[in-house]
Amino acid sequence: MHIIVYAIPMILGNYLQLTYNMADAIIISKFLGEDSLAAVSTAGPIMTLMVLGASGIGMGASIIISRLYGAEEYGRLKREFSTAVIAGTAFSLVVFILGFLFAREILILIKTPEAVLEESLTYLRIMFVGFLFTFQYNIMSHSLRGIGNSFMPVVFLGVSCSLNIALDLLFVAKLNMGSAGAGIATVISQAVAAAGCVIYIYAKVGLLRLRKGDFVVDRSLLGETSRLGLITALQQAAQPVGKIFIQSTINSCGVTVIGAFNAVCRIDDFACIPAQSIGSGIMTCVAQNRGHNDPVRVRKTMKWGLIAALCYFPVIFTVVQLFKTPLVTFLTPDGADLMINMGVSYLSVKSWIFLLACIVNANQGFLRGSSKMHIALISTVLQITIRAVLVWLWVPQYGIVCEAWACAIGWIAQTVFGYGYYFLKLRKKM
Repeated sequence: MHIIVYAIPMILGNYLQLTYNMADAIIISKFLGEDSLAAVSTAGPIMTLMVLGASGIGMGASIIISRLYGAEEYGRLKREFSTAVIAGTAFSLVVFILGFLFAREILILIKTPEAVLEESLTYLRIMFVGFLFTFQYNIMSHSLRGIGNSFMPVVFLGVSCSLNIALDLLFVAKLNMGSAGAGIATVISQAVAAAGCVIYIYAKVGLLRLRKGDFVVDRSLLGETSRLGLITALQQAAQPVGKIFIQSTINSCGVTVIGAFNAVCRIDDFACIPAQSIGSGIMTCVAQNRGHNDPVRVRKTMKWGLIAALCYFPVIFTVVQLFKTPLVTFLTPDGADLMINMGVSYLSVKSWIFLLACIVNANQGFLRGSSKMHIALISTVLQITIRAVLVWLWVPQYGIVCEAWACAIGWIAQTVFGYGYYFLKLRKKM
């Protein structure tokens, strides 16, 4: 029950996080058309890579914070938070500078169509500016979750999301600023979410409040944070890196296929959020119970977390099967019948495969909470590699429905590897 209570705000928060990009896509498709939608869609996997990279670093710090919180080592907990903020801010500045300078080369590398290259470039550079705020929000929100507060980050994200939609309508629909206006709206909204978390921590959370003398880098914690943060960031980033290769294959199939794939990916992202959030809840509970040296509760966390994830599958399966046509229509330009038909066919297959997502995310959460990040990383790389290769082989010839089948085969491989390690290695040591 604790996992569900903890996961519910995270589910809402993750939905709101996706709403940033969703609002851009909907408004752009309705007011600017297919080319602008394709420009934003092409930048999508790169933006996802940035967000998940930041989330990975935040998650790595959160694992340590959760463990120290469970062990009641509050002095080290504050030093860990300070170390993560300082080191992570330096990292985000490097990503911003390199990304802004080499955005064109990145887009060319993933075979962005010439017709949308310049528009996509402008949008992507704006989003690299926004990464500075995205990172701060992620490190603050993950740290709050590490001490059991999964609610307040959602409050600030909700305000930010509402602002994002309002600014999208103002900049794109009223001021005719194009896709760049949508990007600027997102950056402003991300800054608001980050600022909200910082203000709340300083006002209400003594465990994380950093005064002038608290800004230190603890070398011992920096080593552990760097190791977990790097592996977690790699594990988080492995999926979008693979999706960039997948997007490259999709881009070679034309604007219509790009638009259809963008629409179903957004639906897919929303559909997987509860399972991912339950996995994050498992991670935090496992880490806290490990810090408290309670192996019995660690095992129970895995058991009930998996049950909770499996209970979600019939819900999302039914929703997607019933509403796949209006959902795809909502996310595509008016009159794009071929694009809509492609998306509906894809979801007819993918809705069955969400069962595997539920199983995989429970296992991933347990591995992260147990600090077995290298196993989570290997299983993710295995999954996305299989998926990307099969997409490259199948999609150009047989269509985007084959991407769903490629995803299923990748998730099956990840399930066998992850649960094999759990039952053969990890469970025996508890």
